[in-house]
Amino acid sequence: MNILKTSFTIIILLSLFSCNEDEALPKPKSFLRLTYPKATYKKSVTAPYEFETNNQAKIMVNAKNWMLIKYPKLKATIDITYRTFNNNQKEIFKEADKLTLKHAPKADAIYSDVYDNKDENVYGKLNNVVGNAASSLQFQLTDSIKHFIVGTVYFDTQPNYDSLYPTIKYIEKDIRHLMSTTKWRNKD
Repeated sequence: MNILKTSFTIIILLSLFSCNEDEALPKPKSFLRLTYPKATYKKSVTAPYEFETNNQAKIMVNAKNWMLIKYPKLKATIDITYRTFNNNQKEIFKEADKLTLKHAPKADAIYSDVYDNKDENVYGKLNNVVGNAASSLQFQLTDSIKHFIVGTVYFDTQPNYDSLYPTIKYIEKDIRHLMSTTKWRNKD
């Protein structure tokens, strides 16, 4: 019995101290570090409104004063829709809110920030949709009398919020700048 104990102890000690080589360990997951150029802005003007957009973006305006702000390197687009009120404010606001709520099934949360600039008569909100929704950011701007703008960000890729998060935050800064520089050209 004593020999068995001694043999067992020797086997355990040999197994513990016999290997001097470092074992190959799996490497920790790495994360892609994305860097974006510092944003510089230029004035973008359509007939009824103007604001500043990032120089990295390409602007396309159509006949209805609607606009696409394309970020080719980021594979993202901000769709801007312009409408005028004609005693249909409630209807237009409901349509814009429906756009955000359409993404609710895929959203983990929806946060809204209210915006108002009394000096320029510009009021609105920015909706941030957290989760794998088709559009992570939407915004609305109005003067509550005549003008209404709704903007929606879309990516030319499968929505994966975790992967797109740095890009979403970069574009969110641009949207906040756009909102803060919006002016109505026809104030009548």
